[in-house]
Amino acid sequence: MQTTMNSRSSNKILAKAAIILFSFWVVALILLTRPLLNNQQNEVSNDVLQRLSKAVTELENLKVRNQELQWILTNFSHEAQSGKIKEDVVERLRSTLEDNIRIPITFGNPEKKSTGPSKEYEVRRRALYRGVQEIWYFVQQELEKLKKKGHDLSAPELANLIQEILNSGKEHEIVLLNDLQELSSMEGHDTWRTTESRALSDLVQRRLHYLQNPADCSKARKLVCNLNKSCGYGCQIHHAAYCFIMAYATKRTLILNSKKWRYHRGGWEKVFLPLSDTCTDPSGLDRSNWPGTNETQVIELPIVDMLSPRPPFLPLAIPRDLSDRMIRLHGDPQVWWIGQFMKYLLRYQPDTQKMLDQAKEKMNFKSPIVGVHVRRTDKVGTEAAFHSIDEYMLFVADFFNKLEVKEKVDVRRVYLASDDPSVLPEAKKKYPDYEFLGDVSIAKGAAVATRYSDSSLRGILVDIHMLAHTDYLVCTFSSQVCRLAYEIMQTLHPDASSKFKSLDDIYYYGGQGPHQQTAIYSHKARGAGEISMEVGDVLGIAGNHWDGYSKGINERTKQSGLYPSFKAVDKYNIIDFPVYSEVAVAA
Repeated sequence: MQTTMNSRSSNKILAKAAIILFSFWVVALILLTRPLLNNQQNEVSNDVLQRLSKAVTELENLKVRNQELQWILTNFSHEAQSGKIKEDVVERLRSTLEDNIRIPITFGNPEKKSTGPSKEYEVRRRALYRGVQEIWYFVQQELEKLKKKGHDLSAPELANLIQEILNSGKEHEIVLLNDLQELSSMEGHDTWRTTESRALSDLVQRRLHYLQNPADCSKARKLVCNLNKSCGYGCQIHHAAYCFIMAYATKRTLILNSKKWRYHRGGWEKVFLPLSDTCTDPSGLDRSNWPGTNETQVIELPIVDMLSPRPPFLPLAIPRDLSDRMIRLHGDPQVWWIGQFMKYLLRYQPDTQKMLDQAKEKMNFKSPIVGVHVRRTDKVGTEAAFHSIDEYMLFVADFFNKLEVKEKVDVRRVYLASDDPSVLPEAKKKYPDYEFLGDVSIAKGAAVATRYSDSSLRGILVDIHMLAHTDYLVCTFSSQVCRLAYEIMQTLHPDASSKFKSLDDIYYYGGQGPHQQTAIYSHKARGAGEISMEVGDVLGIAGNHWDGYSKGINERTKQSGLYPSFKAVDKYNIIDFPVYSEVAVAA
């Protein structure tokens, strides 16, 4: 069938070439015979005879060239079909022909000129993946309830039967998700996703470089951000990223004041590369606190909690000029956007990079590997609930079970990070079939009393770097460290939006604007605690219970409660950011 298609393609090329040559002949004939028609005496001048003679000669030459072209294309099509011609030669010939005859040509490899899938296709494909998961969450939760009820009724047989259903259901889920991933690979768009991811990221990074390196720092408009927020490492990095987003949105060079930074007294540049090569001076002709005016040269930015007025471009907003490409490419474009600022911010100094590389090599860090972050200490009982290591390992096992459907796994490897020194020894003892990587001394340094020491900084850098480079992340999104690792992970893959499992919150950004969803299916409340919704209703989402239901408020009815997660999708907050026309879009 492929040979037939190539043959048809070659025939079309020959036909187009013949039509073009015939058109040249008609135009030449008209130009040459026009003087004859205008001559009332029907006398043929010597000049016209000479022109006609020349035209006949040229037509004979064109005829010969046409025959040569047909011979070349015919032989080329045969060799292309047989695979005798290298791919780069095929591409160069196709490009040359297109440039000369101005007609799109596809032969040899039809994927070569593919523009990739549509935005709608990519969004629907990911929705299908998420929908299958949500169905399983619901079925699992309901059967678990029924199993407990069976125990109460002294019916162990019923409980055993239901357990079999759960096991079978999980097996079905694993196979379905694997089939969907295989389908995605078979579509032939993986190359496009990789290429588009690099191109889009490169564009944003070049815009950030342009913003941060003005031609004349003394005249540049600046946004000063003080890295003095009283919180942990993840929180401070998110504070710096918030400042960077504000700088991008206001088209001001970010000046990060990190003198006497709590994590390194030498400042930001002792750990990461400077944000600018040309402009680090915070001074200017005039200065104001936020919001200032467009003419104010230097504006000082408060922490996001104190920001007033609040602009529309705070996370989770995404820029309008890039939104179509982002939504088409990524399952969570809001996180991809934040990840791009992390990518620029967290460029390591050579010494920092060397330290991380050595740590990675020493612990034999390699794929496949799951990252687990267990946050305890100051979070438990205030911002987050206690989760046992067993809860995390349930999803670690799930990842490897899915992986083993399509490939052999020699070692079930886990990078375990925690601020509780007892977690790593406990995991090694309870799960001897797994290989755990980690460092108890890092956990000790992460305690509240010692977290601002040099060794603590080294430990948190190692933990976040390793977690971000794992194949799958199991953690709690109530933790800033967990969310930071997830954001960095987005910069390492075309789309890592499904490479996580949070035991508590959905993704959020501290100080973010509204997070909304849109109902894509209607729903009638079936019991206490549920809310009804119609297609198109806007829902303010408060969280996903990971049991098939999310919690939120229907902004039309003002009802608050649970609704089926699969019946709603994220409503992206698309905002007009500067388009940075000074930075060219790569061809």
